[in-house]
Amino acid sequence: MAKERADLGFSDALEEFDPAEWQPKLDKPARSKPEQAASRMIAEASGFRSREARVPERAGEGGSAPRRRRTGRNTQFNLKARPETIAAFCAVADGQGWGLGETLEHAVALLEREYGPKA
Repeated sequence: MAKERADLGFSDALEEFDPAEWQPKLDKPARSKPEQAASRMIAEASGFRSREARVPERAGEGGSAPRRRRTGRNTQFNLKARPETIAAFCAVADGQGWGLGETLEHAVALLEREYGPKA
């Protein structure tokens, strides 16, 4: 024995509903996007500050060169070090134009050559 549901008054509206009325109108012309330079000027004029990282054109202009590229390295290696050690490591990487993973590989190769793997 199921209870009869209360009438909420929507039954008439559902019978009159036409889904075609909800279809997008295709007679409107598509709006084109403004040019990127114009968008940037409007944003700066209104006080918008971008969150995108500013990448210097050359490594010597107040920052390091970007290190984002596909390398096939996909295993993370975390360790703690002194700030001066990290700065020296990054300076070597920047000076050679290497990514941090590539710099680590070169460092391991030098350590193996100097000390050799222990058996």
